[in-house]
Amino acid sequence: MTESSTRQTIVPARLKAGDTLRAIAPSCSRTFVMEYDNTAWINQRMEQLGFALEFGVHIEAHDDFLSAPIASRVADLHAAFADPQVNGILSVIGGFNANELLPYLDWELIAANPKVFCGYSDFTVLANAVHAKTGLLTYVGPHWSSFGMRDHFEPTGSWFSAATGGERWSIEPSETYTDDLWFMDQDARTVRDADGPWVLREGEAAGVVIGGNLCTFNLLAGTGLMPELAGSVVFAEEDSGADVHEFARQLASLLQQPGAEQIAALAIGRFQQASEITREQLEALIAKFPVLAGKPVVANLDFGHTSPMFTLPIGGWARVEAARGTCVLDFAHRRVDLP
Repeated sequence: MTESSTRQTIVPARLKAGDTLRAIAPSCSRTFVMEYDNTAWINQRMEQLGFALEFGVHIEAHDDFLSAPIASRVADLHAAFADPQVNGILSVIGGFNANELLPYLDWELIAANPKVFCGYSDFTVLANAVHAKTGLLTYVGPHWSSFGMRDHFEPTGSWFSAATGGERWSIEPSETYTDDLWFMDQDARTVRDADGPWVLREGEAAGVVIGGNLCTFNLLAGTGLMPELAGSVVFAEEDSGADVHEFARQLASLLQQPGAEQIAALAIGRFQQASEITREQLEALIAKFPVLAGKPVVANLDFGHTSPMFTLPIGGWARVEAARGTCVLDFAHRRVDLP
């Protein structure tokens, strides 16, 4: 039995109006997103939610790799956890190098100061490693920059509030979605009809939530910081840079890790249009893996690099019920709270 399987999950205090959120840049610097400055919309939305917003000291430091030095990023992360006035921590944006921070994190400091810790994409590596090492329930959900989406932001915001402010919630599939460079031009948006969840394998299962961006999650292999796969509901998504071949090899790599044969279910996020991945390709891909036989597998879900995105409670619980082309998806911080 592994260390993570015996540790009790630490659920951070629920966010509420009047709380303070601090944005930090564990990957790319905030300067990366300031060419198209949507700060006014972020501030307006934070004010509506009742949150005070502040920033890490090194949030705009950057080098040839578009981020601050490792020591600066680690310092901002530690300072945010150590500050008792900070109730939640958001990543500014994703990037490519959050895994550089892992050898330098003070796990005892983080565990002793539990608070909401949220971001997605490259942040996947931090959310899952922190949970695996400390037991803290973390979140794969919107960045600070995500709140700058003027239009078509909901239900992303309400899903974030449900995950970080509640104890139990369910996800109803969105009828529409967007997959555009909204941050460059808020007036040029394309809204697409969503065709709902793709049930690739029917079944019902419950398990611990892990995952996020798949290629980033796989960076944890061999580090001792990957959450236990056995008994988990794995959530996996990729951005527009991954075609079906890249997704296939990333999935194969995951399913070759210890404990993969005991995964409870696989939930796949909606692919971006540029990936050109089809339902038929996914059905053929899933059929290649005997380890998934008899387990629910659902794709085209509302999380990942399209909008809206629901917030994943890493270390929390999910129940997946997939049958006859429909999917019921329930979340809770503890299994006893699942319906």
